[in-house]
Amino acid sequence: MSDFKSNNKVVNWIEERLPVFSMMQHSAIEYPTPRNLNYWWNFGSLAAVMLIIMILTGLFLAMNYSSHTSLAFDSVERIMRDVNYGWLLRYLHANGASMFFILVYIHIFRGLYYGSYKSPREILWFIGIAIFLAMMATGFMGYVLPWGQMSFWGATVITNLFSAFPVVGDYIVTLLWGGFSVDNPTLNRFFALHFLLPFVIVGLVVLHVWALHTVKSNNPLGIDMKGPQDSIPFHPFYTIKDLYGIGLFLMFYMAFVFWAPNFFGEPDNYIPANPMVTPPHIVPEWYYLPFYAILRAFTFDLPLLPAKLQGVLAMFSAILILFALPWLDSSKVRSAKFRPLYRQFFWLFFVDCMVLGYVGGKPAEGVLIKVGQFCTAYYFAHFLLILPLLSRIEKPKPLPASIAQPVVKAAALLAMIGFGIAGFGGQAQASSAGMPEFKKPAAAFSWEGMFGKHDQAALKRGWQVFHDVCANCHSMKLVAYRNLADIGFTADEVKAFAAEKEVPDEPNDEGVVNNRPARPSDRIVPPFANDKAAAAANGGALPPDLSLMNKARPSGPYYVYSLMLGYEDAAPEGHPIPEGKFFNHYFPGNAISMPAVISDDIVAYADGTKATKEQVAYDIVTFLNWAAEPELDARKSMGVKVMVFLALLTALMYALKRQIWKDVH
Repeated sequence: MSDFKSNNKVVNWIEERLPVFSMMQHSAIEYPTPRNLNYWWNFGSLAAVMLIIMILTGLFLAMNYSSHTSLAFDSVERIMRDVNYGWLLRYLHANGASMFFILVYIHIFRGLYYGSYKSPREILWFIGIAIFLAMMATGFMGYVLPWGQMSFWGATVITNLFSAFPVVGDYIVTLLWGGFSVDNPTLNRFFALHFLLPFVIVGLVVLHVWALHTVKSNNPLGIDMKGPQDSIPFHPFYTIKDLYGIGLFLMFYMAFVFWAPNFFGEPDNYIPANPMVTPPHIVPEWYYLPFYAILRAFTFDLPLLPAKLQGVLAMFSAILILFALPWLDSSKVRSAKFRPLYRQFFWLFFVDCMVLGYVGGKPAEGVLIKVGQFCTAYYFAHFLLILPLLSRIEKPKPLPASIAQPVVKAAALLAMIGFGIAGFGGQAQASSAGMPEFKKPAAAFSWEGMFGKHDQAALKRGWQVFHDVCANCHSMKLVAYRNLADIGFTADEVKAFAAEKEVPDEPNDEGVVNNRPARPSDRIVPPFANDKAAAAANGGALPPDLSLMNKARPSGPYYVYSLMLGYEDAAPEGHPIPEGKFFNHYFPGNAISMPAVISDDIVAYADGTKATKEQVAYDIVTFLNWAAEPELDARKSMGVKVMVFLALLTALMYALKRQIWKDVH
C-alpha cells in the first residue's frame, strides 16, 4: 500500500487501486538526482520530446499517404499542397528525423565522454544502443517512403548489401523486397514497419528510463552520490532546466523547418523514382554517412571474404562493438575529466567520426578512398586497441570525495549547439566539378532571406513565360489552375486559362468519353498525351515536369537561371557536341537536348516590363520557385511568429531557472 495521500478524493480512489500517482511522484518529482548535472544531460529528455513529435506528425502524415509506387510520390506532394498545414507536418517530420539523430548522437558521445557505460549502468547502455539501432532501421524505411530517386536507389543499394551474406543473403533480400526487385511490395512493407517501429522505440525508452531510475544517473564527475547532500529532487530543479533546454532546442529546430526545410535533404528526391535512370551519386541520409564510409572502405577481396562482405560486416560491427564497450574499457574511473589520456583519444575519435561522415557523403574516388580506409582502421583501433591499452597504462587524476557544484555555464550550451551543427558537416552533395559558378541576377531573388516573399508581379510575368513558351514542351502536373489565384489572378482569369485546354470528361450514359474544357480545379494540362509522345516530339528526350524543378536540382533557382542564360551559339573548342544537341555551360555534360528558348522580347509582358533575357529568366525562375514551394510566404510568416513566441517563452524559462537554482549554486 502506498503512503501517497492527496486532498482530492478521486486521486486517492485511483491511487488505492492503481498506484500511478505515487509512481509519478517517486519517478518524476522526488527522484534523487546528482546536483551537478550540466547541460549535456538535457539531451536525453530532448530526444524524448523529439520522439513524441515524430510519432504525432507521422500519425497525421500516414492518414494522407498512399503506399503504392504509382501514388506515393504524388501523395506526398498532395500533403504539401492540398492538406491543411500538410507542409508543416511534413517539414516537422522530415527535419525532425535529423534533429532526433543529432540529439541521440550527442547523447551517445556524452555517455562515451563521461563513462556512462560503466558498472553498474551496462544494461542502461545496452538498451540505449538498441534504441539507436531501432532508430536507424526506422529512419532508413522512412527515407524510402517519398519514393523519389534517392529513396528508390537508396533502398536498392542498402537492401542489396544483405546479399553479401553467404547462403542466406539472397533469401533476406527477397524477403525485404517482397519480390525480385524494389517495387510495390517493398514500399508496403517499409511503410508498415516504419509505422510500427516508433512504438517499439517507445517501449525501449520506457525500459531505458526504468534502468536509469534503478541505477541512478551518472554525473560529470563520474562518482556516486554519497548522501542527501549530493542530490536534489528532479522536480523542480531539472524539470525547469529541461524546459529551458527544450525552448532553445525548439528555436534551433524551427529555424530549419521554416527557413531551410530542405537543408538535410537530397534534391534528387524531388524527382519521381525511375528504375531506368541511376543518380550520379547515391548516398543515404547524413546520419548514416560514417557507417556508409566504413562500408565502402573495403576495396579488395580476401580468401572466403569478398570486399562487399567485408564492408557489410564492418558496417554492422561498427555499431555492435558499442555493446562490448563496458569490457573493452576496464578503467575504474568513469569521467574523462580525470583521465587526461582518454580525453585526448576521445576527441581524436570524435574527429575520426566527423571525417568518416564527410567521406561517406562524397564519391569514392581519389584520396578520399585512402582517407576513408585510414579512418575506418582508426575507428576499430580505438575500441579494440586503444581503450584496452589505456585501461592498463593510464594514471587517472585523484577523484573528489563527493559531488561538486554543478556546471551550468553558458559556454557548455554554446558547445552543445556547435556539436550539433558539426553533425551537418557530412551532408552529402553531388560533385559539381568542372561546372562554372552559377550566374546571379542583378537583383537578388525576392523570396530569399528571413523575411523574403515571392514578388507577385514577377510571378504573373513568370506564368506568362511558362504559358507562352515553356508549356509548349514541359508539363506542370502538380499545380492546379485554381492555384493561380494565389499569385494574384482573378477568378475569371483563372477560368479563362483553364478553358484554353480540354481534358477527358466522365463517361456519358452510353459509356463514351468526350472531352470538356478544363476547369480551375484541374491540374495544368500537359502539352502531350503521355511521356512517350513527349519524348517522340523532342528527339527522344523527355522534357522534365517543372512542378518541382527548383527543388530537384542543387541550388535549384540559380541552376535554372544559369541554365536559361548558359547557351553558346557554338560549342567551345574541345567540347564536341552530338548532332541534335546544344552546348550549355551549366547542363551536366554540357550537351542538352533543349535549344535556347529565351531571348530578348520573346514575350510581350502585360505589365509593360521590358522582356530582356535576364528579366525573362528571373521571372520564370520566380514562378518555378512558387510552383515548387507555394507555401513559402505563409511558412516564413508563421516562422517569425513562432520564433518570437519561443524566444519569449525561453526567456521566461531562463528567468524561472535562475530563480529556482539560485540557492543550489
